[in-house]
Amino acid sequence: MERDNLGFDAPAPVDHPVRASLPAGAGTGPAIGERLPDFELPDAFGRQIRFHDDRGNAKAALVFYRSAVW
Repeated sequence: MERDNLGFDAPAPVDHPVRASLPAGAGTGPAIGERLPDFELPDAFGRQIRFHDDRGNAKAALVFYRSAVW
């Protein structure tokens, strides 16, 4: 088990390609405050939920993980 500079422990060595950083110029997603395009995902019961329809005028915080090393 190794700990990286952010304090995360993972079974893969810090310099393993799976844990490599994004290449220069790679897209990282929308900017803070930028409106997301609408998308649809299933809820816990398998019903399709459209992001903008479901939240109405409420604000939302989304967290996207690029990858995980278990």
